[in-house]
Amino acid sequence: MSQAETDLAAPAGQDSGLTALLRKPWLFWAALFLSTALISHYAFDLYKALDARWIIRFPSAWQPDFEGRISAFMTWLLEDARILGLQFREITRGLAAMIEAPYDLVLDLFVRGLVFGQGQQAVQILPPLSWVAVVYAVVALGHYTKSWALAALMGGCFGYLAVFGQWESAMVTLSSVLIAVPLAAGGGLLLGILAYRLRWVDLMLRPVLDLMQTVPVFAYLVPILFMFGFGPVSALVATIIYAMPPMIRVTIVALRGVPEELAELGRMVGCTPGQQMWKVMVPSAKPTIMVGVNQVIMLTLNMVIIASMIGAGGLGYDVLTALRRLDIGGGIEAGIAIVVLAIALDRLSQEYATRTVEQTARQAQGGWLRRHRWALSAAAVALATFLAGMVLPWIQSYPAAAEISTGAFWTRAMEYINVTYFDTLDAIKTMILQWFMLPVRGFFTGIPWVWGLFAATLIGLRAGGWRLAALVFCLVGLIVLAGLWTPAMMTVYLCGVSVVIASVIGIPLGIWAAGSAGSNRVIGAFVDTLQTLPSFVYLIPVVMLFRVGDFSAMIAIVAYALAPAVRYAAHGIRSIDPQVIEAGIVSGCTPAQLMRRIKLPMIVPELLLGLNQTIMLALSMLVITALVGTRDLGQDVYIALTKADTGQGIVVGLAVAFIAITADRILAASARQMRRKLGIEQ
Repeated sequence: MSQAETDLAAPAGQDSGLTALLRKPWLFWAALFLSTALISHYAFDLYKALDARWIIRFPSAWQPDFEGRISAFMTWLLEDARILGLQFREITRGLAAMIEAPYDLVLDLFVRGLVFGQGQQAVQILPPLSWVAVVYAVVALGHYTKSWALAALMGGCFGYLAVFGQWESAMVTLSSVLIAVPLAAGGGLLLGILAYRLRWVDLMLRPVLDLMQTVPVFAYLVPILFMFGFGPVSALVATIIYAMPPMIRVTIVALRGVPEELAELGRMVGCTPGQQMWKVMVPSAKPTIMVGVNQVIMLTLNMVIIASMIGAGGLGYDVLTALRRLDIGGGIEAGIAIVVLAIALDRLSQEYATRTVEQTARQAQGGWLRRHRWALSAAAVALATFLAGMVLPWIQSYPAAAEISTGAFWTRAMEYINVTYFDTLDAIKTMILQWFMLPVRGFFTGIPWVWGLFAATLIGLRAGGWRLAALVFCLVGLIVLAGLWTPAMMTVYLCGVSVVIASVIGIPLGIWAAGSAGSNRVIGAFVDTLQTLPSFVYLIPVVMLFRVGDFSAMIAIVAYALAPAVRYAAHGIRSIDPQVIEAGIVSGCTPAQLMRRIKLPMIVPELLLGLNQTIMLALSMLVITALVGTRDLGQDVYIALTKADTGQGIVVGLAVAFIAITADRILAASARQMRRKLGIEQ
């Protein structure tokens, strides 16, 4: 019996009306929807009739000054706070210097070269690595990691960056990745190990990780700016914070997944706790841990455009400036360069994660020169191109005259689509807005805060019992107290619309992908591409085709959040016991009946988990779409960033996080209920 069922259990014949309602899902949801629709429609009339403005807007006199207190605390922290006799500002500046030193070194290696002096007095003593040397190095790394096929992919991707004039910006971005990824992955690994070994650390980290993964990126850019100043170091700190949580979670899961027999073997041979962890547990969990490293790389690349707002250069800055200038071609060019770099690093990390023991042992055979032939040859090529570049400049830097620009092509393509298909696109946009999005917006924005708080708590009670209901009441109540109910409902509306459309598209695609190997390859490649694209890249074509507004934001969110709906649906279909399918066929079910009466009911728990992940991605993208004119919490976070208002940024960011955590807990509890009903989970 689920927790909700236990909490709501009552003797036969003595059920209260609320208990009976909660026990019948269809009756509960129908009653809640109809009640909410009526209250939403007539709330404004009720306020007018009773002259009770508090019905639709939480009184400002009742709102605590969260923003002012947080801003005052941040000011005190930076100006007056001391830790071990050191001013807090000095500590943050010291940390910034520790991060900046290796970053400058890597930047010198790939972009600036060894320079003596500053400003106009600067003199370059040694040039950076040539483009030929870098391309050869990544080809060698690809062959060492897997095969010539991966080497060719790596060489093609980095060669593209040189040929299409994106080399210098790409190397700045790569420098950021090479610093942020080791710090985020290493820090995440250590914290994950600590949480695995100490129960209290695990319990303490869980809510922190929930907040780190749900608070919008823009929200913590403001305090980071406050503490570390404007520049690439602040961008690196923000990137590390953004990319670390998945590594911590993956490390905990990976270590718990190590077979007990292996752990017992380590103890039997006399390993110390340190040896047990680093020589038994971590090597055994390496494949799963490398999945976390892959996620860190992808999140780091996803952050490059956002980080450009606080001083990071590179490809992200190019995309941002192109968006501001409405330079269609330049924005798409830089966006494609980010995608190409992401594909190269994604495939490299994935293949490294799947390296076998046999492959590693084979490469370790032979003498020292043979084992390190690729590293030695890369060093030799770097030296040779350095010497040759003194005579032949095109070896050092790819010649500008040979660069190919696709900017004009993309600009003309967008202009052609706009001119030729404007009426069709505008008709589709108008129809979806008029018949779907605007009615949904009216429904959510008309809900009074009193009823919204009650309804959310009731949903929590239905899904997970009194504990979940209390959590939902507290989280939604804090949003109300902060005076953010109206923008929160705009956020729920836009997120909800996008998630529904993403699910309607993604679930059938996932079911189709699970049906055959051919469709799985095609749809898998499509979903992989969507997951590789950084979030900002979606905005470029959407804005060019549909201009700014809610519809453009919805299209970008759907594209960004589609992947989990596809993957979880496909996984659910594949995980169904073949004997169950066989029993249905023997009973005479048609393919349609198999799908409707057997497959779909059995994969509901997986669909709910996919819906959960879709909502998380939609909320993270929702803040990015503030740049295209939405009027929700994301817009408030962006305004706080532009004004450097720490209090407003943190309060609004936490409101978005509370919405995400509420949805996560309710859907997770609902998935557990469905598993118990299907007998999958006890």
